Amino acid sequence: MNERDALLNEFAQGLRPMSEGVAWFDGLREEEQPEVLRCLRHHCVQARALTEDAPESIRRAGLRPTHTPAVLLSRGRIDEQLGKIAGLEPLDERRKAFRLLIVLLSIADRRRRDRFCSDGCGHWWHQLSQTE
Repeated sequence: MNERDALLNEFAQGLRPMSEGVAWFDGLREEEQPEVLRCLRHHCVQARALTEDAPESIRRAGLRPTHTPAVLLSRGRIDEQLGKIAGLEPLDERRKAFRLLIVLLSIADRRRRDRFCSDGCGHWWHQLSQTE
């Protein structure tokens, strides 16, 4: 576990507010932001995010369906689309991508927790609320 992974999971689990997450993301150096988006992409894949998660993720992230990250997520082939979302360049698009990927991770990880970890698990990120 590293500090960044713990922080991203705290945002996804609602242990820290999205506004704090966006402020943290905005405060990163320009070259760090794509790295964080790639990390979130990896977490979403590991949490088994589904294309069917797109509408709720878009809604909860506060994006319009016409925003670039929302359009990409809605296109299917989730692994491919997550890579495109993580590679978005303009700051405004990266900020939207961050919000969307945090919410997508939240939805996918909640499903994983309910289905596979309800009787306990060894995932360190599922223990965050217990360590605070």
